[in-house]
Amino acid sequence: MSSSAISVTSRRRRDAWQPLNSGGIDDGRRHHCLAGQKLVSSLSLMSRSTLEIWSRLKGHAVGRWLFSRAICFKAPYFATIRPRIHRLEPGCCELRFNKRRLVTNHIGTIHAIAMCNAAELAAGLATEVTTPPSFRWIPKGMTVSYLKPASTSVAARAQCALIDNPTDTSTLQVSVDIRDLSDTLVFHAVVEMHISRRKADEHSGSDQ
Repeated sequence: MSSSAISVTSRRRRDAWQPLNSGGIDDGRRHHCLAGQKLVSSLSLMSRSTLEIWSRLKGHAVGRWLFSRAICFKAPYFATIRPRIHRLEPGCCELRFNKRRLVTNHIGTIHAIAMCNAAELAAGLATEVTTPPSFRWIPKGMTVSYLKPASTSVAARAQCALIDNPTDTSTLQVSVDIRDLSDTLVFHAVVEMHISRRKADEHSGSDQ
């Protein structure tokens, strides 16, 4: 490769990584990036705020895309499946992700760990909007059943019981089903969530 070609390639790479305020990214992309960063900050607040944000954005495809991107920005590993949140309410979360080469296994079907990834994300979001603001949660276990090969894009649905009067510590079972485009059940998981009361300083900080 000639020195001039190397120079052009290097310049393109630098341009691709320009900061948001440098002019290396067009206004539309900058707007979406900044909106996503703002959503990430908002999603760190209490559960009710997460639902309020979702309620404002769910009516538009771009809004759902921004919400899904913000979730993946906050927890980057979920971005590997490029999830799209389609429903979120106390006790339930539904998301979808497309079959792509990067999420397939050696036989061309969706990889088992990609479906585990979707199950944990759906279960976590369902728990987030179900748990009272004064409580926090973390996964403590997951049992899975791989029922059939998933050869198409899939949809995951997580469901859990509503929490009325939780104790200081408790366990929440979240059931997750994943179905393919023919509505065939291909995967089932039960995610066990550990629920505990936030410390006083954590709870007061989440209200700001």
